[in-house]
Amino acid sequence: MEWWKEGVFYQIYPRSFKDSNGDGIGDLNGIREKLDYFSWLGIDALWICPFFKSPMVDFGYDISDYTDVDPIFGNLDDFKALLHEAHKRNIRIIIDQVYNHTSDKHPWFIESKSSRNNSKSDWYLWRSPKSNGEPPNNWVSLFSGEKAESAWTWDENRKQYYLHLFAKEQPDLNWQNEGLRRAIYDSMKFWLDIGVDGFRFDAASHFYKAIENNIIKGPQIKKSLFESSRDEYYWDPFTARPQTLLEIENIRRFMDSYPEKVSIGEVSSDMGLCLYLMFTIPGRFNIAFNIDFLEKLSFDAANIRALSETLDKFFGTRAWPSYVTGNHDNRRILSRMAGEMHVDFEDKKKISKLFATLLLTLRGTPFIYYGEELGMEDTYIPRDRVMDPWGKALWPKPGRDPSRTPMQWDSSKFSGFSDFEPWLPVNENKVDVNVEKEMNDPNSVLNFYKKLLQMRKNYESLRTGSMEFLDIDNDLLAYKRDGDITIAIVLNFSNGSKLIDTNKLSGKIVMSNYPDHVLKPKEIRPFESLLIEM
Repeated sequence: MEWWKEGVFYQIYPRSFKDSNGDGIGDLNGIREKLDYFSWLGIDALWICPFFKSPMVDFGYDISDYTDVDPIFGNLDDFKALLHEAHKRNIRIIIDQVYNHTSDKHPWFIESKSSRNNSKSDWYLWRSPKSNGEPPNNWVSLFSGEKAESAWTWDENRKQYYLHLFAKEQPDLNWQNEGLRRAIYDSMKFWLDIGVDGFRFDAASHFYKAIENNIIKGPQIKKSLFESSRDEYYWDPFTARPQTLLEIENIRRFMDSYPEKVSIGEVSSDMGLCLYLMFTIPGRFNIAFNIDFLEKLSFDAANIRALSETLDKFFGTRAWPSYVTGNHDNRRILSRMAGEMHVDFEDKKKISKLFATLLLTLRGTPFIYYGEELGMEDTYIPRDRVMDPWGKALWPKPGRDPSRTPMQWDSSKFSGFSDFEPWLPVNENKVDVNVEKEMNDPNSVLNFYKKLLQMRKNYESLRTGSMEFLDIDNDLLAYKRDGDITIAIVLNFSNGSKLIDTNKLSGKIVMSNYPDHVLKPKEIRPFESLLIEM
């Protein structure tokens, strides 16, 4: 079995994980300092968000040099040291590759916009205006919020527009250009030769675009931060999609020339699971990041079953699923699920553990977003501290900053993240929600994650076994994982006790998110999760 099917991934937003040099921004050496934490916890692979050179308009997702480290994160030797130390601990390192766009400060774009006849003039998506001077089509920038500003920006020097699906400082690359494609593959080779264990490909479903005569009908303005018809205009069934999928096959063949590397695609579209399967059938990405599950997740057992059972049946043995409950572009799972329930601290802990059980026992590769293992929540960001370009455009709606605040290592002023003022505020709940305190509390969220991760290692059925859903109760989600030993998982998504048929679930309770492991006759308690060895 491939390692990435059995392993657990942990996402690090490097600006917010650990500051080693006192500038208030997390860095590569800070991650290296904490590698023993991951060994203790039981993590198999780290996915590190971009740390490449960047003007930081979009905090690293606007890259100005694909093969060098931005000084705020350290240097290339620091990354090599991190990689070496991680590998000594049998922890793999996955890095982000942002190939839909670059920074407008990238040397490629600077040369491209200098004239219409230079060697890189066609490395970006340039178009002449319509006869009336308007942009080539009516697409809007994702980062313009309710302003619904054009995704095209005028360049006076070239007398043309360039496309940017995100911020105007993030011009989109032209994958049709052979020279551009060679340069991208060269940058992949650079990191693979250094020894990285794989890539997460940002915005991978958007590489090729059908621009000409592709006009959107209907509203493009986002209803909320992460809900829109955002992808219908990136895709044309006869041009864009086949080209992107064929390019993914080229990427996969290239990566397969290096042993045991994993390719993870960020694939976003209203097509959801269908598109994930298209991108992960044999010969394409190993895994598609399951944004559909993340964004549609609710405190509804029937909804969760529909999301996960449909995915499992749809993928079958043709492709391998993944599951994720949070990332750097979404609100934290605890805030989304418990934010309006007015529950106390102890119930919040149970809810964190409930969703941890879900994440780590479904059939597929789980991704943990940093701080989820503590029960971290969204942090209020006052307007004068908003850093996210999306957040600035959407104000007063919260952007992405609330879920990107510093990792809470201890209860000190800046939560052990830094000795100086961090780039974003620390959540006030750091007094109770932090690594140091939770390590010493056997009933903490952190120790529950540790036990769950150990359970995955102990039971093959939880890593690679088949999955069958069970009919129990509308407020309960129940399924069993079959393999070396059958494990039943029962999750109570209500705030009341529920009766269950113990004849269907007879066996030994091996784990619960309550301090005791006693199953009262035919009863499961509020927000309880159970693992039962059948």
